Amino acid sequence: MSIILITGGAGNIGSRLSLLLANDLDNHIVILDNLLTGVRAHVPSQDNVTFIEADVNDYEAVSSVFGRFDFDYVFHLAAMVGVKRTLAHPIQVLNDIEGIKHILSLSKHSSVKRVFYSSSSEVYGEPFEVPQHENTTPLNSRLPYAIVKNVGEAFFKSYFDEYGLPYTIFRFFNTYGPHQSTDFVVPRFLHAALNNAPITIHGDGLQTRSFCYIDDTVETCIKAMTEGKHINDVLNVGNDVEMTILDLVQTIKDLTQSTSEIIHLPALKEGDMRRRCPDSTKMKEVLQRELTPLTVGLQHLIEGCF
Repeated sequence: MSIILITGGAGNIGSRLSLLLANDLDNHIVILDNLLTGVRAHVPSQDNVTFIEADVNDYEAVSSVFGRFDFDYVFHLAAMVGVKRTLAHPIQVLNDIEGIKHILSLSKHSSVKRVFYSSSSEVYGEPFEVPQHENTTPLNSRLPYAIVKNVGEAFFKSYFDEYGLPYTIFRFFNTYGPHQSTDFVVPRFLHAALNNAPITIHGDGLQTRSFCYIDDTVETCIKAMTEGKHINDVLNVGNDVEMTILDLVQTIKDLTQSTSEIIHLPALKEGDMRRRCPDSTKMKEVLQRELTPLTVGLQHLIEGCF
């Protein structure tokens, strides 16, 4: 049996990852989450899932978990997320560096075979090239959230260089799914459209993003673990179809047959990059299939009512 720790396992990606890993009864999943943004009800209620409410930035709490379980793999997904939230609480964002250090320090002194780190497309900042490639696009981050992710990547690489602790870094690009909060654009726009309520956009709406369905993201993470893919490597995890925020709104309105009015708010002062789209070559090699089209993923959310 593999014992797998998932920090942030009550969040959007973590809860789905927990569920799919727990469906294999040869796995025992331990979820650690402080429920700051995660939701307890999203944690799978299965016999091979253990939930522990704790803050990964608290060393005593995390070390006690490592004392109870002999982990084979660790997914470190816990972090403060959301543009507005992270801009409003920069010190709390910077505190996440402590959790990164705790996970790595405790993992290197145990039987952990590999640690997986949840980085972000934010590390690229304003892109010098599109699509953004893991090895050629310079990291141009300046916001606290992006800087922490960049520092985290450096820690994971350094722990391998000095202690031989294997790692994989996932740079996530706008993963959407049924457990995502309305702090994020896809569920926020969908909720408004389904209620024919106004849809608000910051700025002109011509900033671009790519949106990756949760199952594509999670299957990539699981296959990277089970098939020994991209050990000591960085992997973009995101859909490579670039679209404007206005295009996203129109797609959602068409699917929901919504009469929602589009309202433009002032542009955000920080944190709203003009373009973002990954080179997904490595991800597609892992999946060995095409990625889920946006309309299909959105339809899954609509049919499930999130």
